[in-house]
Amino acid sequence: MSATASPTGAPAIPRAESPVRRALRRFLRHRLAVLGLIVVVVFVAAAILAPWIAPYDPVATSWSRIRRPPSELHWFGTDENGRDVFSRVLWGARASLMAGALSVTAALLLGVPFGLLAGLAGGWVDTIISRITDAMLSVPFLILAIALAAFLGPALENAMLAIAISASPIFVRLARGMAMEARATEWVEAARSLGNPPWRIALVHVLPNIVPPLLVQATLSIAEAIIAEASLSFLGLGQQPPNPSWGSMLNAAQRFLTQAPWMAIYPGLAIFLVVLAFNLLGDGLRDALDPRARGR
Repeated sequence: MSATASPTGAPAIPRAESPVRRALRRFLRHRLAVLGLIVVVVFVAAAILAPWIAPYDPVATSWSRIRRPPSELHWFGTDENGRDVFSRVLWGARASLMAGALSVTAALLLGVPFGLLAGLAGGWVDTIISRITDAMLSVPFLILAIALAAFLGPALENAMLAIAISASPIFVRLARGMAMEARATEWVEAARSLGNPPWRIALVHVLPNIVPPLLVQATLSIAEAIIAEASLSFLGLGQQPPNPSWGSMLNAAQRFLTQAPWMAIYPGLAIFLVVLAFNLLGDGLRDALDPRARGR
C-alpha cells in the first residue's frame, strides 16, 4: 500500500490498494501462471501472424518431398503429401484456438443468462432449467460433443457449435449457484426494495460480482474445448482436409508413426503445450481472483 504525505508533517495515511492491482500482484507472483500466459500469447501471435511467418503454403503438395525428415528447409519435416509440417502447425493453431475461444464464448452467452434466470427466479423456472442442465451434465462432455457434431455434420463451424452446447451446462450451473448466493445478500435485497426490475438486478447488481469465477471457468474450458476440437477433427468431424488442424494432422499421422514420427510429434506437442498453458493460466487467475486469498 502507498502512503499520502501530510503537508503539516502528520503521519502518512496509508492508501488502500485497488482490487485490480491486488489481483494483478497476486497473479504476477504465480510464476507458472505467468509462464502459461506467455505460452498462450506466443501461440495466439503465431496463429495471427501465420500468413507472414509460415514459410510454405500449408495446403500445397509436392510429390518430390513426401515424408522428408526435419531439416533446414523444413523445420518440422513434411507429411504424406509433401506439405510443410511447420506451416501446417502454424495454420492449424488458427483452427484450434479459434474453436476454443469462440465455442467457450458461445457457451458463456448461452449458459450465463439461463443460470441467472434460474438462480434469481427460482420456483418452476429453476426446476426446469436445473433438470435440463443435470441431464446434459450426466453425459460426458466429449461424448455429447461427438454426438452433436455427428448429427450436425463434419465441419469446423458445426464442431464449434457442438462444443459450445456441450460446455454451456457448466456455466449454467456456475451462474445459477452464484446468483442464488447473491440473491440472499443485503445489497440485492436493497436493490429489490428500491423497485429495481429483475433484469436490472441481474445485469447491474449480480452479474458484475460473478464475473471472476466465470472468467476462471472460461479459461479452463478453453483448454477442454481445444482438446474436444482436436478429437473431433481426429475423428473427421471437425476441420476438413486439406485445411490444417492439429487433430486432423494427428489423424493423418497415425498411419506413418514408424516411418515419419515427426508428423505426429509436433501437432501433438502443440496441443499439449497450449492445453497446459491454459490450465496454468486458469489456476493463476483462480488464485488471484479468489476473495479468500486476500489474506495470504
